[in-house]
Amino acid sequence: MAELPLATDLETRSRTAREAVETARHALAQARTNHDTLSREAQSRRDRLSAIETEHRAWEQRLKRAADQLEQLDKRRQTAQAEQVKIKIPPDEFAQKRQSLADQIEQAEATRRQAADQLASAETALAEKDRALKAVQEQLADIRESRARTAAALDAMTAQRQEIARMSGERFQCPPPDILKKLDLGDPAQLPDMETFEEQSTRHKAQRERLGAVNLRADEELREVETQLSHLLEERNDLEQAIGRLRQAIGSLNREGRERLLSAFQEVSRHFSDLFQTLFGGGYARLELVESDDPLDAGIEIMASPPGKKLQILSLLSGGEQALTALSLIFAVFITNPAPICVLDEVDAPLDEANVERLCDLLDGMNARTDTRFLIVTHNEVTMARMHRLFGVTMAERGISQLVSVDLERAESLTAAQ
Repeated sequence: MAELPLATDLETRSRTAREAVETARHALAQARTNHDTLSREAQSRRDRLSAIETEHRAWEQRLKRAADQLEQLDKRRQTAQAEQVKIKIPPDEFAQKRQSLADQIEQAEATRRQAADQLASAETALAEKDRALKAVQEQLADIRESRARTAAALDAMTAQRQEIARMSGERFQCPPPDILKKLDLGDPAQLPDMETFEEQSTRHKAQRERLGAVNLRADEELREVETQLSHLLEERNDLEQAIGRLRQAIGSLNREGRERLLSAFQEVSRHFSDLFQTLFGGGYARLELVESDDPLDAGIEIMASPPGKKLQILSLLSGGEQALTALSLIFAVFITNPAPICVLDEVDAPLDEANVERLCDLLDGMNARTDTRFLIVTHNEVTMARMHRLFGVTMAERGISQLVSVDLERAESLTAAQ
């Protein structure tokens, strides 16, 4: 009977091992349930990733269309420039084309802003994808760790049970369940109390809770997520490259537009200053870009200082001064970009005789400086006397209009000959 304590201990350990195995089986069933839940969650995430991929492709197509539209606008702009060099456009057609180009530039700017908004949305979608993938990776890491702990505990319990069975066979030549019968221990009440078993059971339950759920498809899910991650990274790289190309195209258009605008603005401002001094017999005037540091978004302010007055904006000048300043600006534009014909409708009406003489001197200078033909509608005798040819409408009979033309240069020659 010296070996009875050992047999009792083996029986206790055997019962404990069986309970542990039963607990592990319950844990395995719970792990399978959790596995099914995770499978559904993984499918839901895959569906979300598929929706995001579809949205990405839509963004790429929109960006491509925006780039194509910008390229078409650039080609149309180059074609318009070539046509402007080859032919002379009448003023009304020139104004229409200029307005059309301004509308196209505004449309291109709207497209650029829309592309920028789409870029921000795409970057937000990418950030959400990264967060989702990071969460999945963290969950997979937890699943791996939990699976490893469960497998280690199960292996330890299996090894313990096998060791108990081996010792029982060696010492008592019977399996562990038959030891108590073979030893005839009598009343089970004489066995050790249940507190020890309850403590062990509580400890094993706590260990089981710490193990958590076991995901048997963790490896397969990991491979699927890694494949999806690889595809998403490739799509993100393609999208970033497309965004970079679009930004380069927009930046190139903006740089070229700024350079051409500043060049034309400086040239017009220089001519404007010279013509202002010619018309006013002195003074100072200039053009300024206001309301924005970007020339493409800025407005234009006319600053003028007639002789004897301080520098001020156009609206503070008198009516005659405003008319002369406006004529200076118009003729500055014509010098920078001459047109075949310029029509002036009673521009000399608010001017006194001295300023009309200055205006006529300026027209003579413009006629000699450019190939522009000036057609002036006027009732001023000084202006009519300085023109080369006069056209008038008279009504010799009631209801019947007649066009009369006079070549002043020829009339002067005939008068001198007589």
